Amino acid sequence: MNRNYRNRKTSKPKNRIVAAIMAFFLGGFGAHKFYLGQTGQGIMFFFIFMITLGSRFPFSFLLGVMDSIRLLTMSDEKFHHKYNRGAYVNPTHRDSKIERRRQEQLNRNRTPARAAKRAPTRAAVQRANPFKKSGIKKYKDFDLDGAIVDFNKGLEINPQDVALHFNIANAYSLTEQKEKAYYHLAKAVEMGFSDTEMINTKDDLAFVRIQPEWDTFKANGYKLGRGMMAQNSNADQPEKQITDDVLLSQLNKLAELRKKGLLSEAEFALERRKLMSR
Repeated sequence: MNRNYRNRKTSKPKNRIVAAIMAFFLGGFGAHKFYLGQTGQGIMFFFIFMITLGSRFPFSFLLGVMDSIRLLTMSDEKFHHKYNRGAYVNPTHRDSKIERRRQEQLNRNRTPARAAKRAPTRAAVQRANPFKKSGIKKYKDFDLDGAIVDFNKGLEINPQDVALHFNIANAYSLTEQKEKAYYHLAKAVEMGFSDTEMINTKDDLAFVRIQPEWDTFKANGYKLGRGMMAQNSNADQPEKQITDDVLLSQLNKLAELRKKGLLSEAEFALERRKLMSR
């Protein structure tokens, strides 16, 4: 018996050889037609048998022999497709389904491993670094000290963030902390920041550009040279105390003009530097 089928119905699948034998010996009565589920044709065979019963060889038996030969020469696949619909499964299709299910199972098993190896996306890193967003907001609101605090916290989470290094360099420039401004500007360039036009023209970096070290820094590809830190060794010392009432008054006027928007941050830093150098 051919085994390439699946019993999906309550009835047992038909067998081609059994049907052929029945057609040869009992085909005159239509037995093979009843076996194959063709009840109408089985009744017709029996009716032909009854009509030709008086002849030497009933015509229905000849039809049965012909059906037997046809069944014997029929392929198993064609037989099952015709008489076992819903029960037969093509072995090729069956194997392909098994292979497809096996591949799907392998893919499901591999998914966690791939997810574990997948690098975090840029959006995921930003979501995990809330200090970057809060630092930018404070920076835009001229809360420079608060922005510097948040930018530093952001760099603790992701020290390779180019934008954080560039933004904090701007904040340090506006607060006239030149060593730190140079350091983070150099780090930004080192990590891939390539907009040199912005470095040379942005107002917020005006303070670092008026420093005597600027030409050396720029000529060195916006990187810290060996002698730059030595030149800036006294940068962390407190500025001389402002005791001159006239100078203090002028500085207050500059601050007032900046607050009213009549002076940009760069212009304010430049004018303040001029007053302090007198």
